[in-house]
Amino acid sequence: MSDSTFKRFVEVGRVVLLKSGPYAGKIAVIAEIIDHNRAIIDGPTTSVPRQSYPYKHLTLTPLALTKLPRGSRSSTIKKQIEKEDTVNKWNNSEWAKKRAAVEKRRGLNDFARFNVMLEKKRRRDGVRKAIKASKA
Repeated sequence: MSDSTFKRFVEVGRVVLLKSGPYAGKIAVIAEIIDHNRAIIDGPTTSVPRQSYPYKHLTLTPLALTKLPRGSRSSTIKKQIEKEDTVNKWNNSEWAKKRAAVEKRRGLNDFARFNVMLEKKRRRDGVRKAIKASKA
């Protein structure tokens, strides 16, 4: 058998990112698989309550809790998350940092966007001058 190209699987203990609903953008853990369409998720450290969630509204992350038994309670999941420092791993990932930057950019007002434009112009001008000086 050849190695599979897929690395993320729907499994108990898999950390997921919620794509829609009132908890969109937060992470949770798959606690139990219901069927081919839904799973029970729980996010005791990210204030996501235990609930049934469809797979089409979840994104699988590369993070997973090891040796989490099926149907674990919130307290067990919370202990495992804290033990493996999963939330910190997620916050330090490039994916989470990029999402935070996009959210920060979306939250800017008109004046802040104007200042960002001016800073980009300043940086671009500095790079252009440095390149011209190095060629001369």
